[in-house]
Amino acid sequence: MLNNEKDKNILRTQHGVIHTPFFMPIATRGAVKGLTSEDLESVGAQVVLSNTYHLWLKPGDDLIEKAGGLHKFMNWNKPILTDSGGFQVFSLGKWTKFSEEGAEFKNPINGEKRMLTPEKSIDIQLKLGSDIIMCFDECIPWNCDYEYAKMSVDRTTRWAKRCKEYFVSKVDWNLDNTDRPLLFGIVQGNRFQDLRKQSAMELQEIGFDGYAIGGADTVSATHDEMMETLKFALDYLPEDKPRYYMGSGKPEDIVGAVKLGVDMFDCVIPTRNARHGSLFSYQFSVNSYQLTTANDDRKFYETMQITNAKYKSDFGAISDKCDCYTCKNYSRAYVRHLLDTKEMLGMRLATIHNLKFYLTLMKILRG
Repeated sequence: MLNNEKDKNILRTQHGVIHTPFFMPIATRGAVKGLTSEDLESVGAQVVLSNTYHLWLKPGDDLIEKAGGLHKFMNWNKPILTDSGGFQVFSLGKWTKFSEEGAEFKNPINGEKRMLTPEKSIDIQLKLGSDIIMCFDECIPWNCDYEYAKMSVDRTTRWAKRCKEYFVSKVDWNLDNTDRPLLFGIVQGNRFQDLRKQSAMELQEIGFDGYAIGGADTVSATHDEMMETLKFALDYLPEDKPRYYMGSGKPEDIVGAVKLGVDMFDCVIPTRNARHGSLFSYQFSVNSYQLTTANDDRKFYETMQITNAKYKSDFGAISDKCDCYTCKNYSRAYVRHLLDTKEMLGMRLATIHNLKFYLTLMKILRG
């Protein structure tokens, strides 16, 4: 439960309390690329996101269960959310075939056929020991037609019901949040408002611990288009349950979504951009008032392409407004040199900085 009188802005899980709103660094295969668990602690990570699809294929859910669960396997004692694998079978499975049963695809590692069903997705996530489990949903192209989107929403609802039924057959639904995993449903509907409403209402009838908004076009849609789609979906989701905007991660989009009432975020932007030398820094000393009231035309941050030649002899910190390990110990020139020579340390230092920027942003937004 979230935002009631007792637990306002707190999400309780088996592996601890998470303060909202929060951002989840992406640990797809059980690791945030280049970082240790200690690094994640140092930047203020409360929770990480790992992926069912990838961990199922390698090293396998049975092996991770044998290791004592994903927390022990990756040496992370805080909460973990696992995605269901629905997006991966859509985006990575070249030969994926969707049916009422689930999604059949070719394992990209060895070519063997695999079938991921709602029940299988939940079973894998339970073996991983996830704190927040996502329902298996059907992801579809943003520019698809209405009939296909309607069919997909109907199927996602049926799959969500199967996920809930399988989950409660394995876990006592009446246990407190700290004694069992949480189960989230995912609102689909593409760009069609009536389908978003239908999906949100049908999932609430099934009943979940929280609700995610999936299937948004976070690449080609404008900020205003994203906020409009998000606002409409949020109007039909309960305020006393966690609300999770999946895959959206530009800083200005996070600020706008928090203003609308979103509690949870994830995105590859801070870690992926860091590995390519694109680093974030604040343009001015910020506080919660400036961030939550900033106009769209007043960006509170800037991006630095640290690999540019102008930083070759720049011995200042990446940002004098940042107290991350990288900024306290290394110069722009040194980080640029490491990335230019493809030293792994460069990617680690850049990733630490970008995640610190994002997690500081969330701390500011919490007030």
